[in-house]
Amino acid sequence: MENANTSSDRYSRGAVVLHWLIALLIVLNVIGAFVAEDLSKADKAIVMGYHKATGITILVLTLARIVWRLMHKAPPLVETLKAWEAALARVTHAGFYFLMLAVPLTGWAMFSAISKGGPVSMFGLFDVPALPVGTDKPTADMFYELHEIFAFVMIGLFLVHVGAALKHHFADKDGTMRRMVPWLK
Repeated sequence: MENANTSSDRYSRGAVVLHWLIALLIVLNVIGAFVAEDLSKADKAIVMGYHKATGITILVLTLARIVWRLMHKAPPLVETLKAWEAALARVTHAGFYFLMLAVPLTGWAMFSAISKGGPVSMFGLFDVPALPVGTDKPTADMFYELHEIFAFVMIGLFLVHVGAALKHHFADKDGTMRRMVPWLK
């Protein structure tokens, strides 16, 4: 049975814009990281410069998203969700918030350690200072491992999230996806 969502069943416009902007930047950053592995040293440095600046941008937008979320109540979950689906949705969203903070922070910390306290250039416009972390190899290696693990967990969570959204839209036809997709009415 198709659910006719009302505007109170949808996320606010600000939440939708932040959701899609952060999602796009994360996808581009993941692609950039994988592409950079096969590039020359000079080209890799350019791509990774954009990767770092985009990561800081994702961190700032995530903080804005959290503030937005605290100020704007999320719509209730669709009533047809099973208890396990509702629980999984809550865990997935909490996991995303954690990872949208943890991935950029560990990347920033890793670069701070590797660069011996060098700043992150924000697309050549201004610099963001290094985090106050140790600059020894074990510290850099630890942040590298955390950054990579968190990124791969985020990719897995992303696949679960997209799969669930598609299931709800095409199989369940319960209106869940309409809550966040502006062009679905």
